[in-house]
Amino acid sequence: MILLWGLPGDGPLRAVHASLRSQGQPVCLLDQHAIKATTLDLSVGPTVQGTLRIGDETIAMEAINAVYARPYDVRQLPQLLDAGPHSPVWQHGLALDDALQAWVEVTPALVINRPSAMASNSSKPYQAALIRAAGLDVPDTLVTTDPYAALEFRDLHGSVIYKSTSGVRSIVSKLGLAQQQRLADICNCPTQFQQYITGTDFRVHVVGNSVFASEIVTDAEDYRYAGRSGHSIDIRACTLEPELVERCCRLATALDLPFAGIDLRRTRDGRWYCFEVNPSPGFTFYQEATGQRIAEAVAILLADC
Repeated sequence: MILLWGLPGDGPLRAVHASLRSQGQPVCLLDQHAIKATTLDLSVGPTVQGTLRIGDETIAMEAINAVYARPYDVRQLPQLLDAGPHSPVWQHGLALDDALQAWVEVTPALVINRPSAMASNSSKPYQAALIRAAGLDVPDTLVTTDPYAALEFRDLHGSVIYKSTSGVRSIVSKLGLAQQQRLADICNCPTQFQQYITGTDFRVHVVGNSVFASEIVTDAEDYRYAGRSGHSIDIRACTLEPELVERCCRLATALDLPFAGIDLRRTRDGRWYCFEVNPSPGFTFYQEATGQRIAEAVAILLADC
């Protein structure tokens, strides 16, 4: 049995679910919207056993040999928000989420991806050290609450960008005159500044031993928001040199991520920089643009366990 955990409207979860069904694989979708009708009894000892009940359906946890987990913050589910934090529904929802999070950590099943492995993305500087250890270059970086240190770093490199130090998504922007006038704000919020690297962006999805590379052509500072800012964007499938493919696979393995989205930039002189590794990549954005069969590769990885 393959378990998918998340919301059915989530693009990547929906795409993998459809691929598994087309392959005729036994799959169960644990819909977070059904949290009121879901219970989990779990026993952890020499073996990991338990019973998951979703309405009238009962699943033995030891029968699950693979998991694709993309859960959303349970505290943001409408059922819990409507009931409030002191309600039985709220307490049940948090307890169920805690039990499932614990289970995906200890189950012998393949998990894409375990929370402990995904945790490296919670600290961008820490993850950057792991990236560098795997043999990929990382832009010079400064994390500071000192506006003067940020300006000195800008003067050293000529052009820098800034972004969140955590795993919370933020829009990457250059440090321009308007931002400099608000630099005092970083005294209350540690901010990451990086040397600006000119070049072409690439997203590399590593799925087990399969690699899917996409080249992104745009003049937007953060291509993820190109449409919102009125910039054009062209995403196309491409092939990377074997040595770079091997380094990307080595990085995903070092981070213990069966499925990873790696953000790279190639400079004009052919040097490759890695900005970060997404441990829960929203791959459908790239799949729809390139026709790459990423969802199928994830489904095959889950089914082969």
